[in-house]
Amino acid sequence: MTPMPKQNQERTACEIYSRVVGYIRPVGQWNNSKQAEFCNRKTFDVSNTD
Repeated sequence: MTPMPKQNQERTACEIYSRVVGYIRPVGQWNNSKQAEFCNRKTFDVSNTD
């Protein structure tokens, strides 16, 4: 499949959800400091640990 040229692509906003203080909320509704904290989070896969 040939990718479309960028000028013809349409973009749709993607809502990202995460948990803060026990509640699942859209990241876009968080305050600026929580959004910055979210960007600094590190993820890991527990299935790959010994």
